[in-house]
Amino acid sequence: MRLFAGSSALAKRYIPEPGRDVVLARCAAADEVIVSFLAPIEVVSAFNRLRRAGLLTDEEYEGVKQKLVADAQNATLVLPGPSIEAGAFACLEHAPLRASDAVHVASALECRPDLFLTGDQRQYEAAKGMGLKVEFVGERRGDGGGGTAATS
Repeated sequence: MRLFAGSSALAKRYIPEPGRDVVLARCAAADEVIVSFLAPIEVVSAFNRLRRAGLLTDEEYEGVKQKLVADAQNATLVLPGPSIEAGAFACLEHAPLRASDAVHVASALECRPDLFLTGDQRQYEAAKGMGLKVEFVGERRGDGGGGTAATS
C-alpha cells in the first residue's frame, strides 16, 4: 500500500494523541510512506510549539526530531514544482483550505496514493472532494478547522 501522510497525521507518529495507534498501524502496513516536502518542516514546527509550551523537554524534542529526520530519509518526498503549484491552486478554488493544506492535497493528487491520512477536518473534506481515498485520524473539532494538538 502507498500511504500519503499529511503533517497532522505524521506528527502522531511521534506525539501521543488521539489517532496515533491508527497512524502507527497504517505506516507499519505501508509499502511506501509519502509526504509533501512541507511535512517535516511543519512537524518540527509543531515539536517546537510543544517545547515552548513546556510539553516537551529539550531532550524529548531532540529525540522526536531525530526520529522524524530518520523516517523522512526513508519516505518518498513530493517536491514542489509547477504541477504542485497548479494542484494547490485548484484545491484552494475547490475548498476553504490554508495554503499549506492545499500543498499537501496537491502533493497527494500528484502521486495518487492508495490512502491519504490526515488529522485535519478541512483537509480531509478537500481531499475526499478531490477524489482521494482519505482516512481521518484524530478528534473531530466543532470549528471544522484543522490539525491536531501538535500541529494546530
